[in-house]
Amino acid sequence: MLSRLASSAGLLGRLAAQLSTSGAASASTAASALQHAAAASSGAAAQRWGRAGFATNSHDIFNVHQDSPTNNASLPFDFTPANYKLVEKIISRYPPNYKASAVIPLLDLAQQQNEGWLSLSALNRVAKVLDMPEIRVYEVATFYTMFNRSKIGKYHVMGSQGIEAALVKHLGIHVGETTADGMFTLGEMECMGACVNAPMVAIADYTKGVEGFTYNYYEDLTPADVIKIVDALRKGEKPRVGSQHRSKAEPAGAVAGDKWVPSSGTQTLTGTPRGPYCRDLTDPTPPPPPPPPAGGAPAGAPPPPK
Repeated sequence: MLSRLASSAGLLGRLAAQLSTSGAASASTAASALQHAAAASSGAAAQRWGRAGFATNSHDIFNVHQDSPTNNASLPFDFTPANYKLVEKIISRYPPNYKASAVIPLLDLAQQQNEGWLSLSALNRVAKVLDMPEIRVYEVATFYTMFNRSKIGKYHVMGSQGIEAALVKHLGIHVGETTADGMFTLGEMECMGACVNAPMVAIADYTKGVEGFTYNYYEDLTPADVIKIVDALRKGEKPRVGSQHRSKAEPAGAVAGDKWVPSSGTQTLTGTPRGPYCRDLTDPTPPPPPPPPAGGAPAGAPPPPK
């Protein structure tokens, strides 16, 4: 991967050098070449670097939008009447002069309505609804990895390490790619806040629009568990959400290698727990501190220097 990065950096570096040493006309030509080189290579780079470990679902990893027949400003996007009611409810949470604060929840709503991704027209619609410059919406959408700017599968499966390897092998795709039937897109997430029940995956379900959208955690996974989950989703079934091996967060076992190893029991409390400290409420309330003297200095303060 580093060699690929170095090769791309070398190309862009040579073009940048041309910008600094050429005249105005040549600089303009070089600038145009630089822009086209970045745009033309971004699609291929997304595929190459996705396989090398870059977690991206967007074709434009350089944040350079490329018009396509399915993603350009001429294609219409608007919220449905039902979702406009949600738009109004979301905007009402903020003061009128801070309407732009609703940009993240509105982008999320647009993504749910648009089958899991944000087209250029969807971004522009959010900007219009919030009276924001379009570039401000683009900045938000390109910053947060929760927003997908390329079409994805019906289920967005996000995992890491051993679980990701099992999904790559079973689904026949790499991070940032979608299965041929359009069912699954494989993503990667650095931290999901569920260390106690790791390994796990998060799966966003975009099959039922805004009303049926779900974002579920599947925890305590072995490679076999995660394969069962995606196979169940493919069949239209509803796999068990949460831990696949315990009923709550008790230490009933752990995933070791590719197997769930149960503990010898579920009892964890072996003695009487010590309660929280609290002063004896029957004690008299301590007196308040004395008020400062009329001069303003607190009582007992040293005299001012002479």
